[in-house]
Amino acid sequence: MQDFGELVLVLGDLCIPNRKAKLPDEFKTLLVPGKIKHVLCTGNVCSKSMDQYLRNLVVGNATNVHIVRGDMDENKAYPETKVVKIGGFKIGLCHGHQLVPTAHVESLLDLQRKLDVDILITGHTHETEVYANDKKYLINPGSVTGASTYNGKECTPSFILMAIKGDNVVTFVYELKFDPNTNEQKVKVSKSEFSKSEDTEYS
Repeated sequence: MQDFGELVLVLGDLCIPNRKAKLPDEFKTLLVPGKIKHVLCTGNVCSKSMDQYLRNLVVGNATNVHIVRGDMDENKAYPETKVVKIGGFKIGLCHGHQLVPTAHVESLLDLQRKLDVDILITGHTHETEVYANDKKYLINPGSVTGASTYNGKECTPSFILMAIKGDNVVTFVYELKFDPNTNEQKVKVSKSEFSKSEDTEYS
């Protein structure tokens, strides 16, 4: 069996029960406890039950679950930012509502430099983004529930899995989209690869 390294779940903006009642069933069947080594959450968990759900995904090592505080989180124990080391990467985590202007590339790169990280993960926009700049990696997992934004915009449910091995990371973006051929919601997956010493590749 191929060794993909450490499997990292990246997700955020659950907004349960504020804007959504639950996780999509299609995602829950994919997120099996025991396979995921780390959970990185951009915040807006909004409930104790979902906090516990995320911690249960990493069997026997809840210290590998990292959650930062979103603008809708009441849990003051969540930090505003966090830096973790996985494989050869320093990874920064922040919800992103604190940035001015919000989600602007320069704002993200400024935070990345401040935290001194190789990969910066933020949320808040509820839109998936995977962006490489000058051998730095910016990731936004979107909203795992597809919760609407503050202005009511509907969003596509999404999350990201990263397979980290040494100085290389393979990023899989999972999105729940309507398939007109079957008239059903289906999970679509796209992949990109990033290395600290090479250019990023997309497929």
